[in-house]
Amino acid sequence: MANIVIPDDEPAVMSCSTAFRNLAGQNVRTYFTRPSGPAELAARIGDSDVVINIRSTSRFSVDVLEQCPALRLISIWGTGTDNVDLEAARRQGIRVTNTPGVSAVAVAEHTLALMMAVAKRTVQVDQQVRQGRWPRAMVTQLRGKTLGLIGTGAIGREVARLGAGIGMRVIAWTFHPRGNVAEWVALEEVFRQSDVLSVHVRLSAETSGLIRREHLELMKPGAILINTARGGIVNEADLVQALLTNRIAGAGLDVFETEPLPPESPLFAMPNMVLTPHAAGITPEATEAGLAIENVFAFLAGEPTNVVV
Repeated sequence: MANIVIPDDEPAVMSCSTAFRNLAGQNVRTYFTRPSGPAELAARIGDSDVVINIRSTSRFSVDVLEQCPALRLISIWGTGTDNVDLEAARRQGIRVTNTPGVSAVAVAEHTLALMMAVAKRTVQVDQQVRQGRWPRAMVTQLRGKTLGLIGTGAIGREVARLGAGIGMRVIAWTFHPRGNVAEWVALEEVFRQSDVLSVHVRLSAETSGLIRREHLELMKPGAILINTARGGIVNEADLVQALLTNRIAGAGLDVFETEPLPPESPLFAMPNMVLTPHAAGITPEATEAGLAIENVFAFLAGEPTNVVV
């Protein structure tokens, strides 16, 4: 029987799901806190054959993987694989699988919610009303505006449909444009033309720091930036500066360069920003899909599915 470890189910999403019951009878050990660093992660999974990874803050570096001689599979709950040293995993014969598309609807809906919250100043207005004020400031109407997408994978395509559904013109840039998801434009044109810019590429060596000062300076003063992909894709210091100087109107972020956000983060003081805790994909529907667990059983049966490496 395989030794299965879930090292980072915090806050708990996998262990409280119906799909988790499928692991009944298996040798499963679950931790309900996130490991504090590489040493604690290695200690938790050092004797495992299979790891089900919930949080991207658990980083499977070469040093961690070398301390796991029995490890044969890392099954990621989610699409992103930037927290795994894939080359090290390949060298050690460790399979890595993910769950493409499972959270696409959830993340797309969250993206739309952030767009609405920033455009309508929902958080600011709510706070002011609770303080006894009655603000009547103008807010942004999205119908007829341009939604620009950086990346058009499963989530990006779903966001494109939602944007078109509320009457937005949808433009996009991606590494490999295919089909009629949106009106394809050059990378710089997405920044120039967008009233709302939404990020949906994976974090990789190619996309780390992809969006920085020179791109933000191309944006309209009234534009909004939304990121539900990975924090490392957008240079956070450059984004803070763009917001402080009113170079852009606002931002909605579900992901950050450092997670959880440190108490000293300047993002907390930004009145034109809406923040959520990397929770866009956490819905009962996405969790109950159970694909990360299905990937484990497929691997143990000798027919691995959704293989990254």
